[in-house]
Order: sequence, then structure tokens, then C-alpha cells
Amino acid sequence: MPTVSSFRIKLVRAALGALAGILAAFTALAVAELVAGLVRPAAGPVTVVGGAVIDRTPAAVKDFAIRTFGANDKAVLQLGILAILAVFAVALGILALSHRRAGAAGVLLFGIVGAATALSRPDTTGIGDVLPSGAGALAGAVVLYVLANRAVPLPGPAGQDGSGGWSRRGFLTTAGVTAVAATSAGALGRFFSSRQGQGAVASRESLLLPAPSSPAPAVPAGVQLKVPGITTFTTPDSDFYRVDTALTVPKVDAGTWRLRIHGKGVTQPRTYTLDQLLARPLIERDITLTCVSNEVGGPYIGNARWLGVPLADLLEEAGVRPPSKGGGADQLVARSVDGMTLGSPVEDVMDGRDAMLAVGMNGEPLPFDHGFPVRMLVPGLYGYVSACKWIESIELTTFDAYDPYWVKRKWARKAPIKTQSRIDTPKPFARPAAGTVTIAGVAWAQHRGITRVQLRIDDGTWQDADLATQAGTDTWRQWSYRWKATPGGHNLTVRATDGTGQVQTEQRTRTIPDGASGRHNVFVTVT
Repeated sequence: MPTVSSFRIKLVRAALGALAGILAAFTALAVAELVAGLVRPAAGPVTVVGGAVIDRTPAAVKDFAIRTFGANDKAVLQLGILAILAVFAVALGILALSHRRAGAAGVLLFGIVGAATALSRPDTTGIGDVLPSGAGALAGAVVLYVLANRAVPLPGPAGQDGSGGWSRRGFLTTAGVTAVAATSAGALGRFFSSRQGQGAVASRESLLLPAPSSPAPAVPAGVQLKVPGITTFTTPDSDFYRVDTALTVPKVDAGTWRLRIHGKGVTQPRTYTLDQLLARPLIERDITLTCVSNEVGGPYIGNARWLGVPLADLLEEAGVRPPSKGGGADQLVARSVDGMTLGSPVEDVMDGRDAMLAVGMNGEPLPFDHGFPVRMLVPGLYGYVSACKWIESIELTTFDAYDPYWVKRKWARKAPIKTQSRIDTPKPFARPAAGTVTIAGVAWAQHRGITRVQLRIDDGTWQDADLATQAGTDTWRQWSYRWKATPGGHNLTVRATDGTGQVQTEQRTRTIPDGASGRHNVFVTVT
């Protein structure tokens, strides 16, 4: 029967094995980050594996992550990956106490998985992308083998355990040196990664945007209501929503960036530099963008003043004709530098709306988070079929011939933005005082405009809200309603009518496959 002392020895030994596994994993990730900083930051194992996880995650789960975590969804994913790695690292560390080679081989297996994943990514640059995962796994395997050989909890009569291992002091010393070295490697990797992006940062800082040939009209008086709590008409860059699959935001040097236009019906394929685009006539427009993952009343919508090149002009010069004029391509596939593909209807892009390749946002070059140096946007379409960030290629094809990224994941091929409205104030479960309470918010139906907004209190009749001035059919519109609130609990519901006369439906649908529908309501308690 085992004694308390032998049980304690096994417990301490297991703890040291777990620590060895964690340090091996930490070393592997740190060395991988160092090599990625020297080779290509986007080839780091956490980034490539995280990207692969995102690609293989069911659409409903992605939608849940965006809805639940918002802009922090990628951080949550990375933490989840690290947590899973930690569990495996502990298991391998304990295994290595008795089977050092098997434990080290387990670490190498993770490196093989990371390397293979790096090569399978759509933005891979070739065999060099395997180096971070390979080097990291090799370093981690060596560390695990060495530490496992020294994981002796209690010294024997001669300070040894009979198998050539070191004392606990020797193990802890080795572990400490390993931790310091790994931390230094990781810090150096982050330094090199930041240096790789310095050229892109410098190119953005030095970029001077030309004046538009067709400037946006001044924002009309009365567009912004003076109601506390209502969303601002123009969304600051820092507050603009970001929904994409990029774990590492691409930093593209404007001087080396190129855009290629090619494919079906393109009689004159073109390649453009940023300087060539900036030399063309530019348009400036206020346009509201909406993410298809936006729930009823959700936050994934924003309005900005965009500067860009009319996309239809570029397509026409390349010989492209819309299907209504005999063109053979009905889908425009935009590709990003990170491999993302979005598909837009050619007919919509060329029907006269202000579809553009944007280079500026709210008077400044695009932020990196929002697509610097160039992004695409098409008013009236949800972002997943129109708003390709970090764009580098436009291919003309057909919907039958090619399914872009989101279509492969069961989202709709075509996705015009649905008529929606939102109550900004009062907030859900607010407790306003009895008397006159101003209810206010925004409504949108891009490329159709908003002509009416109505409020209903509890089960009462629909009452017309006051509308702010409409800046254009491609932007959202603010509204307000002065309510004589009486004590008690009340349910406030809003609906909008668009420029075609279509009233916002009350039928609730999920965001999948083509955007949420339904009416936003807020419950408040009047005191």
C-alpha cells in the first residue's frame, strides 16, 4: 500500500511534469513568434490555427460569437486556443516524465499541424510559412525533453534519483532560465513583427488624400437631433464597428499595393497602383454600412464620409458590361490580401449607385482596421457581399461558377439591406420619471431611404415620430418621439417605412442567411 510520502512524491512529480509541459508550450509559442517576426507575422501558429478554426466554425456559432463578444470575439478565440494548448501541454508534460521521447514527439506533432495549417491558408506565401511552427515545435520538444529529465521532486541519498536526473533545485533553475529565455524570444518576436509593419504605417502617415472631383454636400442642418443618448450621425473612426475574420490586421504598404481587375467579360485586364487610383476623379459620399450579423436593434452599423474611386468607371474601362446590357459576368469577386473573398452582383455595382473603392474615411486615409490602403463598398448591400477590406483583386465571374467565402458557409448569395430601426434612448430597463420622455433613435434602408418612423406604446396605436433631416438615401436617419409617460412598466416598439413604401416587417428572423428582420422594442419602468 503506498505511503503518504510516496503519494506526495508522485503528486510533486506530476506538478513538475505539468510545469515542464507549460514551459515547453510557452517556449514553442515564443520561438514561433520570434521566427514569424522575422519571416511573416501572419504565419505564426496561433494566427494560422485561429484562422483555420474561424473558417471551419459553423455560421451559427460565428454569429453567436459576434453577438456575444462583439469586437472581442477574436481575443476570446485566441484565449480559447491558448487554453486548449495549455491542457495538452500539461498532459504531454506528465507523459514525458515516464516517456520523454513520446512527450517530445507530441510537441513536434503540434508543430506539424501548425505547419500544415499555415500552408493551407488562402494567404500563404509558400514554404517559408512553415518555419514559425516548425522552429517553435522543435524548441518546445527540446525543452520538454530536458526538463522532464530533471523533474525529480525529492533528492535521493546522494542527491540523485538513481536515473541520472537533477535535483529539484536544478529543475527549478533550468525552468527559470527557460522562462526568461522564452519571454525574451517572444518580446523580440513582437519587436520584429512591429518593424515589419513600420513601412505600412509610414506609407499611411505620409499619404495625402486629394480633393474629390465630386465632393459630398455639407451635412444638412437638422440631421443631428439634440437628444441625449442618440447615436451621432457621423460615426468616428474609433467607434466604427469592425467585423471580419482577420486575427492579425493586415498592414499593407501603400507603395507596394496593387489591384488587379480580370476575369469573365474583362476585355482589357488592368492593374492599378494606389497613386494611379488617387490620380483619377474621386467621389466623396456619406454612406451607412451595416453588417449582416447585426441583430434587430444591434450595434453593427455606422455612418462615415467616404472618399474613393467610382467602381463602375474602372469596370467599364476594363470592358465589363452588366448583365442587363449583355455582359457575361453577373458576380464580382473581391479578394483581400488575407485571402477573404466577397461576391457582389455586377448589376448592383454598375446600376448608378455610388459603389466605390474607398481610400479615405472621415477625411483621413483609411485606418488599418478598416482596410487601408483600399477597400470596396457598395451602398445598399450588407458588408459580407460588398465591403471587402484590404482588397487586392477583382475577378468577374458568375454566381454559378464560384461561391465566395460566406456563401460556402450557407449565407445568401445576394443580400440587400433590410429596412430597420432602433431605439437608442431610453435604454432597455431604464427607469425614467413620469412626464414627457423623449424616445429617439435611428432608422435605415440604404439606397432606398427612410420616409416614416412610428412608435407604439404597449399595445396602443402606431404614432408618427418626428424625423430628422435626411442627408441622403444611402445614410441612416434619426427620429424622435415625445411620449407622455405614465407610471408602470411599458413596452416601446419602433418601425420604419422606406422610400419604396415598404413597412418594416414584424416577422422575426435570424441574421442567417441574409440579415435579421423584426421590430426593435425596449421595456422601461416609469417611476
